[in-house]
This record gives sequence, structure tokens and C-alpha cells, in this order.
Amino acid sequence: MDSAWAFLQEMIHLYIIALIGFTVRKKGTLNQNTDHVLTQLILYVTLPALILFSLDIPFSFSLIKEFLLLLSMSAYILLISIFLAGWMRKRSKLSDRQKSVYEGLIIFGNQGYIGFAVIFAVFGEQGIVYLTMFNLIYFILIWTYGIYLFTKDKAQIDWGKIYLNPGVLSTLTGMLVLFLPISWPGIVANTFESIGKMTVPLSMILIGSLIANIAYKDLAFLMKNIYIWQATMAKLLIIPLLLIFFTTFSVPFSLLIIAVLTSGMPSAPTMSLYALKFGADTHFASLGVMISSMLCVLTIPLLYVVLHLLYA
Repeated sequence: MDSAWAFLQEMIHLYIIALIGFTVRKKGTLNQNTDHVLTQLILYVTLPALILFSLDIPFSFSLIKEFLLLLSMSAYILLISIFLAGWMRKRSKLSDRQKSVYEGLIIFGNQGYIGFAVIFAVFGEQGIVYLTMFNLIYFILIWTYGIYLFTKDKAQIDWGKIYLNPGVLSTLTGMLVLFLPISWPGIVANTFESIGKMTVPLSMILIGSLIANIAYKDLAFLMKNIYIWQATMAKLLIIPLLLIFFTTFSVPFSLLIIAVLTSGMPSAPTMSLYALKFGADTHFASLGVMISSMLCVLTIPLLYVVLHLLYA
């Protein structure tokens, strides 16, 4: 009950920041150019810094078994998500500008922002260690396959830029720090922390700004879009519950609950950033992120209860 309340408080905090972004966009303080600048700042500066700071954690041989289990569950659920999203995309009747967004909303969750807040509220610092391990493949995939979803229909794709972007490079660098007996100097770690923590408020301000761009008549139409609700249900409930398969392998409860809760996070705000950057439907993306973020207040506690009942 306490963790559910802590989660709800965190969501309210994020919604207030998004509301500020919505308000300043409506009043004209932020404009279309500002949206582009914020997108570049988040994707290429603050998010890589957040990754580098998050991966600077103590690593010991006692964590190797847990690391391999978490890596296996992460690879399994991401692969399932990709196949499920591809199947749902093919069956959809969406426009080309919406199909990539639809697929991204199903595959990629808000594991780096809300994920850290929820897991820390439930499991404390040890949970953050496990979450960072679980997110390793995700961090690489969202910067490679996530971008590929939005660019694969273009005539030419610069694979060098896809695989050598700041997100992937920061993840690989962070993995070296994770596995080697080294750590960032205090002043460097503090710098990464300060810059990285900007990611959450900047992302929510941008989400609010992007939502403010949606006309009320368009919002009413999109709210009736069945594909938004299909993507939300797949992301919040169907995909995380597929991890129950690992109960047959006697996976420790602490590891499985972290994997399930993390996989059930709402759709990643990064999908809205990618939509803006690569010319996809930003309204569709922002609404998908908004609806899944609202409903996860109910689904995250539900997933937590389901796992407790299964282990009981």
C-alpha cells in the first residue's frame, strides 16, 4: 500500500511538470522551435548523462548470477515485444506516420524515468542495481532499433549515426565502468548526475508542450482511436504478464517483480521525441504516452498484487 501511494505521488509530480509545459506552450512562452531544441538537448545531452551516471554502480561476483537472470528476462521480453508490435502493426490500418509510433509505443516503456522512481520506492538502492542491469539491453535497443522504426522507410539510412549516437556510446561506456573496477571521479559523477536529472523535467515539459499542440477536435478524435488503447493495454498488461513464464525456473521474487514492473511501465516519452525528430505523428505519440502514463497508476499496483498472489 505504501509503495502504491509513493508511486501515485511520483505520477502526480510528473503530471504537474507536464501541466507546466502545456501551460507555457498554450501561452506562447514555448514555440515550435523550442520543442526542437528541447528534443536535441534531451536525446543528445541529458539522457546520455543519465545513462552514464546510472551505470556507475558497484559490481561484485555475487551479482553475476542475478545479472544473467535479469539479462535473460530482458532479452526475452524485448524480443516478444518486437514480434507482438510488428504483428499488431501489420494488422493495423494506421497511416505510415502513425505505424512507427504505434510499434514504438508497444515496445518501449518509460523504464529510465518512472521506472527508477517506482523500483526505488519498492526496493530501495538494491532495486536500482537490479534495474540498471535489466535496462542494459533496453538502453541499446531504444537508441538503435527505436530509431530504425522511424527511419526504415526512408531511401537512405546512415547506420553509422544510428550505432554511434551518444545514447549507444554512453551505454557502452557505462557498461565498461560497470564491469571494470573503476568509477567516475567524484566531480565527473556529480556532473553526470546534475545533467542527467534534467531529463525527467525536460521530458515532461516537452510532453506537455507537444500535447498542447493538439487541437481539441483532434484530441476527441484520437481518444476514440482504438489503436491507442490497444497499444496501451499491450504495453501495460499483456507484455509484462508474459514474464510469468519465468516462475517455472524458480527465479527469485525480487528479480521477477522488478522485471515485471519495469516491463509494465507506460510508453516511453522518447517515442514522442523520435516522432518529432523524424517527422512521424507527434500528436498520436504524445497521446499514447499520456494515456498509458495515466492508466499505469492502476496497472502497476495490479501487476504487483498478481505477482504476490502467484508466489504466495
